[in-house]
Amino acid sequence: MRYRTLAYVAFAMSGVMATMPAVAQPERPFSLSTLKAVQARGQVVLVDVYAPWCPVCRAQAPTIAALTTDPAFKKLQVLKLDYDHQDAEKKVLAVSKQSTLIAYRGGREVGRLLGVTDPGQIRKFAATALQ
Repeated sequence: MRYRTLAYVAFAMSGVMATMPAVAQPERPFSLSTLKAVQARGQVVLVDVYAPWCPVCRAQAPTIAALTTDPAFKKLQVLKLDYDHQDAEKKVLAVSKQSTLIAYRGGREVGRLLGVTDPGQIRKFAATALQ
């Protein structure tokens, strides 16, 4: 009896899993090697230059987090660069301010957005990078 119940639950869960939409990938910490690896896989990358003390960064955060769960952005990889502790990486990317969003398609930068907190503009920026 227990085996049959367990088999039924497993069968029911397999149907649920099959109907779940694909979602974007979770945010990952930024590193140059991660950026290069993700670019080599042909993914679109959004670099989020973030500082925990920055009110603009905190205002951007919910929208960026929402992108990582939105099926429309499943091909987008978000990499979070720590403005206060990744000086060498900031220099390589030519970043001078926190709250900067940089989009890459393949190995090429396709745009930057600085200090924008409007969710619609951030989503449009990320969507443009995917095209």
